[in-house]
Amino acid sequence: MENKLKRREFVSATSMAGAGLTLGFPNISFGAGPDTIKPAVLGGPKAYAGLFPAWPVINQLDEKAMSDALQSKKWCRLGSKKVDLFEDEYKKLNGSKHCLATSSGTSALLTLMGALDIGPGDEVIIPVYTFIATYNAVVLNYALPVFVDTDIESFQIDANKIEAAITKQTKVIMPVHIGGSPADLDHILKIGARSKIPVIEDACQAHLAEWRGKKVGNFGLAGAFSFQASKNLNSGEGGAILTNDDKFAQICYSFHNQGQAGRETGYNPGTGTRGTNVRLTEFQGSLLVSQMSRVVEQTNRRTENAGYLTKILKEIPGITPAKLYEGTTRSAYHLYMFRYDKNHFAGLSRNKFLDALTKEGIPCSNGYGMMNKEEYVTGLAKNRHYLNIYGERTMNQWLERNQCPQNDLLTQEQSVWFFQNMLLGAKTDMDQIASAILKIQKHAAVIGKL
Repeated sequence: MENKLKRREFVSATSMAGAGLTLGFPNISFGAGPDTIKPAVLGGPKAYAGLFPAWPVINQLDEKAMSDALQSKKWCRLGSKKVDLFEDEYKKLNGSKHCLATSSGTSALLTLMGALDIGPGDEVIIPVYTFIATYNAVVLNYALPVFVDTDIESFQIDANKIEAAITKQTKVIMPVHIGGSPADLDHILKIGARSKIPVIEDACQAHLAEWRGKKVGNFGLAGAFSFQASKNLNSGEGGAILTNDDKFAQICYSFHNQGQAGRETGYNPGTGTRGTNVRLTEFQGSLLVSQMSRVVEQTNRRTENAGYLTKILKEIPGITPAKLYEGTTRSAYHLYMFRYDKNHFAGLSRNKFLDALTKEGIPCSNGYGMMNKEEYVTGLAKNRHYLNIYGERTMNQWLERNQCPQNDLLTQEQSVWFFQNMLLGAKTDMDQIASAILKIQKHAAVIGKL
């Protein structure tokens, strides 16, 4: 039986599922009796009774990598080789001229801000739909983060709204490849070129993602990556910068090493006027090299499973997988994101949908919220340092500038996430995800009364 099913046939099959019939996707079935088709939240069996692949994936290569670093008794990168080896391998993997390893994705962003001499009075354009680290990298330099609303279809920064956010104080445009899917780079790079403002890619979630056949992180002045525990390439904590600009690579190295030199190959000493220590350790560098031995295979598996999951979820009314822009040749699928429309689920709230889905054995999340309205962020308008730098009027205007109505709609009512490790399983796992959603949809009216 073919895996593909026309929408009309799929909806018809869904309506017959209560009679115990198998749907047009060969592995999606509700069983034969009225009890077995109940959602788990109503007392039925889980759609997925197994366990999704654990993360991280480890083997003897990782054990040897850690042991080798330990036995070397050279645990700092200065004068050692493990981090250097990782940098060489990672830049080759991504087709980049330079790679600089850092202690985290956040510190990669901080290094980029420091290398660009971002400071008080400067503005940095960022998406509102992102992890708080993007914001923190800006405010730790006492610059103003300027939020741009979300393209609700893609979950990415709305490139059509960037230009209106630019002022004379704008020093950086920093799109984020949320969930591992590229932002609209063609549009963003044109804006950066027209305005003569550097573009920095926050690619912390986007390992091996590609735009028009080229790895992300290579399009702007530089790109930042994270190797935090949840990421698709993992060393617990860690990060990296990719750049194809020789001079900028030197400045970044100096900043991350207390403003000093310390590398034997081609970096000038004493670049810039400030710096810090965000060096990666030899343990992390060694572990990353061993983890890289399977990152391509894992990426291919996620791509295959995500493509299949998208095909079947698109056939369920009220479920809309996140749009990939036309230039996307690969998403990293750090997150699998989709929109939920309660109108196709008898008005069932998203929270009750997520609860029912979790009870089916399907881990899920509602994702990021309204960062621009969180107290942690709005409190910046009353921060004494910011008031001293910008004044009360400017900070109040900043609050008014940061309205993002599309993001409000997405985060309050629609967004749902699955996680990257779920895409490392079997194709039948994707079928069970769809089965769970279909069960919930069929019984949504009853679930809503719980």
